Amino acid sequence: MDEKKINNGWELDFSFPLGNRTIKPRQSGLTMIIDMGMGPGETRDLLEMGAGYIDFWKLGFGTSALYDQAFLKQKIGIINSSGIRIYPGGTFAEIALTQGKFTSFLVRARELGFTTIEISDGTIFLPPRERSRAIQTAIRMGFLVLAEVGKKETGETFRPRSMAEQIGRDLEDGAFKVILEARESGKNVTIFTEKGEIKKEQLAELIAQAPSPEQIIWEAPLKTQQIQFITAFGSNVNLGNIRGRDVLALESLRRGLRSDTFRLSLENKYRGTKGRDD
Repeated sequence: MDEKKINNGWELDFSFPLGNRTIKPRQSGLTMIIDMGMGPGETRDLLEMGAGYIDFWKLGFGTSALYDQAFLKQKIGIINSSGIRIYPGGTFAEIALTQGKFTSFLVRARELGFTTIEISDGTIFLPPRERSRAIQTAIRMGFLVLAEVGKKETGETFRPRSMAEQIGRDLEDGAFKVILEARESGKNVTIFTEKGEIKKEQLAELIAQAPSPEQIIWEAPLKTQQIQFITAFGSNVNLGNIRGRDVLALESLRRGLRSDTFRLSLENKYRGTKGRDD
């Protein structure tokens, strides 16, 4: 049996409808989950079921500061050992920056076992030089850096051109990927409407001016958003702020195992055969 070809619980020789899904470790097709307080049992269950489908594990906001230290270290350790990069949320780093404790924050993050840091200014004002310095400092201390663009305030005006420029600067400063803010709700923030729908004109303008979409992790907590991004950019689009309980459901969307994306493969097949039948 060719395990590289047959990689499913059924051990059935068939192709996933959307096909060509990247495998870990990967540069695209990344899935980042948001953890707002999973207990030890839930954490282990998710790792057992879905570790192969998760690339980044974010301890949302400053929730990691509320953990018992022994449990925090244990949790970081088992997630790291599962081949997943775990990091504290960007808001916690923003707090450290405003209190002049960013370096000590990084030192302690490294001691605890974090390997990735998020740099954002979703709540604070962070001048460009300070933002660049924060990214570069974290990299010098051995962290992989995820930068985030976009404000958390609901209804904040989103300017695609300035966001595209910021994405470019963050990547030049050494960020691995840049996250587009959508919060945990996915509604009324950056390119999302109050109903969580994507503002297509703003998305198109951002894509036209920013580096490759593969350099962006799109926060997309809602199923409808995930479908739209997969439809627009393919199964290997980078998606974030996925709840743990939705990891397998998202992977099913990526592979065309749900009707919403299975039909994409049928449409592609139809387009490929139409010319031969005419």
